[in-house]
Amino acid sequence: MPNYHDLRPTADYEERGYPLVFPKMGVTEKRRTISGLLRLRAGLSEVATKKTDNNLLVASWNIKEFGHTTQRLNEAYFYIAETISAFDLVAVQEIKSTLVDLDILMRLLGDGWAYVINDVTNGRDGNAERGAYLFNRDRVKLAGLAGEITLWDELTKDRKVKQLKRTPYITGFQAGWKSFAMINLHLHPGDSKDDLAYRRDEVKLLLDAFAEKRKRGHFWTQNLILVGDFNFYNTDAETVQMIEDSGFFQIISLDGLDTNASKTEAYDRFFLTRNDYFKIEKDVQGVELAGVFDPFQFVYQDGSFKTYRQSMLKQYGGKKDLANDDAALKRYYKNPWRKNQISDHFPIWFTLCIDSSDQFLRQKLAAL
Repeated sequence: MPNYHDLRPTADYEERGYPLVFPKMGVTEKRRTISGLLRLRAGLSEVATKKTDNNLLVASWNIKEFGHTTQRLNEAYFYIAETISAFDLVAVQEIKSTLVDLDILMRLLGDGWAYVINDVTNGRDGNAERGAYLFNRDRVKLAGLAGEITLWDELTKDRKVKQLKRTPYITGFQAGWKSFAMINLHLHPGDSKDDLAYRRDEVKLLLDAFAEKRKRGHFWTQNLILVGDFNFYNTDAETVQMIEDSGFFQIISLDGLDTNASKTEAYDRFFLTRNDYFKIEKDVQGVELAGVFDPFQFVYQDGSFKTYRQSMLKQYGGKKDLANDDAALKRYYKNPWRKNQISDHFPIWFTLCIDSSDQFLRQKLAAL
């Protein structure tokens, strides 16, 4: 549960000295935020009920321009923190060069949470981005591996792609019986023929690097999770198949689910290596526990654009007369304004089984 001190009545923190993140929040904003949090918590409760001592809730979320956009209201940070706190380990893409937003988020999440990030990928193609992992200290721990995956001359000889545009970030974790590594990706965007070819080359070179590392025994673990914003379209089917042919599998429960806020594409993915003891938890019907969470069902809902009229008009820098055109204001609210509050991507998640002791003991008994 995040830190809610800012949402207390003034008398509370005047008397007790609670630390505040947003000391200038007014009563109206506090009430609106609390109401939004109650709706959001109700929506997230379906995810939270999946959490047990034997599993780990793993998520991925591209949080739009996290650190650069100037439109986020105070309440938006509470909604982002609440969403992240429903999970145990979250890979985040599009954290920008400044860590202002990340610092606010961590203050709201509280001391029970920590993060690791990589350096900014410089240059125009890097888009001043970082990858990050946020994790619940009580549920998962860092396990000694952290680094960036870079390509080398022999691997990229005679190839157009020399490095991935945003550097992949690999980090090891330990939870229960399981140690595993996550590789946080944000691949080249776009749906033109050239974009598809470039993205395919990025993936091919990354898989070639993996194959070489396996051959030389350089991987810290064979339990790998490729995670992030792959920018895949339906036309990337050949590239997806290439990943699966190299020994990774996708989560069936996520197949075909749109992950962008416009609900048109499945950009965000998980790919896991196959291992008898590295498994996704299933429900009683044998369905993998995984999903896509749409925060706009609960906050910044479709019909709430009038609630934020003044905020939008104050922030708007375009030429349309939004003050006198509700239809235009509503369109602006849905795109891009509320996406700049939360994100233009939805978080995706699955439950990783972290206790295979029964299966292990049965197999050893059968082998004796």
